[in-house]
Amino acid sequence: LVRELEEALGLRLFDRHTRMLRLTEAGAEILPLARRAMSDLDHVIGSASELSTLGRGRVSIAAASLQAAMLLPRFIRRFCDAYPGVKVALHDLTEHEVIEQVRRGEVDFGLGSALATHQDIAARLLTSDVFVAVMPADHALARHRTLQWHALTEIPLIGPPPDNAVRAQLDFALAREGISLVRRYEVALPLTILGMVEAGLGIAVMTSAMSRLAHALGLVTRQVVDPLIRREMSLLFHAERSLSPAALNFRDLLLRRRDLLDSA
Repeated sequence: LVRELEEALGLRLFDRHTRMLRLTEAGAEILPLARRAMSDLDHVIGSASELSTLGRGRVSIAAASLQAAMLLPRFIRRFCDAYPGVKVALHDLTEHEVIEQVRRGEVDFGLGSALATHQDIAARLLTSDVFVAVMPADHALARHRTLQWHALTEIPLIGPPPDNAVRAQLDFALAREGISLVRRYEVALPLTILGMVEAGLGIAVMTSAMSRLAHALGLVTRQVVDPLIRREMSLLFHAERSLSPAALNFRDLLLRRRDLLDSA
């Protein structure tokens, strides 16, 4: 190995005698650089070992504000307890922004609805929930245990804009049944929708994942049936992008512990 290095450098690094090996002047000049290079190599090997064994690392996930607030924190705590050296970055965005960040490779994962139109995004189903009507406790429809979709067609509704993935999924399912909902107010963020419901501006159709927050605000939820429509929630990731060891473990643990999302 030393002779190969000497040939590559075009320098003699050692004077060789029968029982003696002595550094040449060139070898003495290069020795500090060689020691520094070996130290840097040891650091690289140590860092790689820490990354591969999850001694440290970073995972980034984007989710719509509701999922970021209500579903993911419990799981992130479980992951961080298991891997305290790994930093988890949670980005709370609109669902459209979630998909765009996954497509651009700005995050490891997104949490949202899988859309067949995005061919560069892979999806793994995590959980599903149903659509419910959210209303003030004194609303006339609150006396019913369940509601039918036809009962909502002539009521002022509050909901997300047409480009929202959850709304698109709901409207598509209802259109197959010949049902069309009319939104009087369209706002992007779920918390704004709840605030408008609380103010008496109308009722909202949202996923049941929103129920815990709605109830905390004194609102009630009623399941809507005929038909019962489910919204699937998937883990989204770029189909052609490699994941780090930390991200792979995050994904695998999330797929194994879907119950942490179901019970949120």
